[in-house]
Amino acid sequence: MEAFLVRCRYMLKVDLHCHSSVSDGVLPPAKVAAVARQGGVDAWALTDHDEVAGIPAARQAAREQGMHFVPGVEISITWAGETVHIVGLQIDENNADLLQGLQQTRSGRDQRGHEIARQLALHGIPDAYQGALKYVSNPDLMSRTHFARYIVELGICRSPSEVFKRFLAEGKPGYVEHRWASLEQSVQWIKSAGGVPVIAHPGRYKLSSMAQGVLFDEFKQMGGIAIEVVTGSHTPDQYPEYAELANRYGFLASRGTDFHAPGEARVSFGELPPLPSNVTPVWHDWF
Repeated sequence: MEAFLVRCRYMLKVDLHCHSSVSDGVLPPAKVAAVARQGGVDAWALTDHDEVAGIPAARQAAREQGMHFVPGVEISITWAGETVHIVGLQIDENNADLLQGLQQTRSGRDQRGHEIARQLALHGIPDAYQGALKYVSNPDLMSRTHFARYIVELGICRSPSEVFKRFLAEGKPGYVEHRWASLEQSVQWIKSAGGVPVIAHPGRYKLSSMAQGVLFDEFKQMGGIAIEVVTGSHTPDQYPEYAELANRYGFLASRGTDFHAPGEARVSFGELPPLPSNVTPVWHDWF
């Protein structure tokens, strides 16, 4: 019976990393839930950047769609000079420590947005702040993605990923460094809210193998539980690599598309493969 239950957990199509218009996605939470269900998702988490306001609508929509719902958030941190994202799953979105921490993290985004616009203007893209603002649903959460969508609208680039490569990645004309929360703070806020801390898309960061090992060690010591293994931000050859690393460091494995908008993701809800069979899913005892 236990073996049967384990197989059932692996067969569930679970997506634990998605964004709505409450942060830098384009669809409202209920619509993201509907699109996820259309893609065959059985269990779903909304993990907006530094914001939990979309969770009540997402929870209701998931219930109506017949999906298990996991309340979540994605917290921006600064670690070793690199921006890293920590996902919190199974959080209490009303926890005071978490809410205070997220508010602290959101402060400064608008100032950074004005500076990004100033830098872009110096490189031939005027009025970028107002242009990006058209894509912002939550004024506290202006991000580089909103600028990317505006630059695509102008026809300067064909896709948001091209915008990042040409203008918004580190070392490019519109990149503005921002000091986020610390790793310790993010883990503390998530655990205070009863949640499970997860390193999002670890293969996306520009870290050496040694630096990545230090990040994993620190995260583990602070109470980190899991890393994303199969994610829309990883390439297929990284799935087995991060499955092996999850086992080496004693982490559970998570999975998610990192959905922001139809057509923007590397893989859709229906295309993301299951976790490798040699890892333990972070949701192994949830459903």
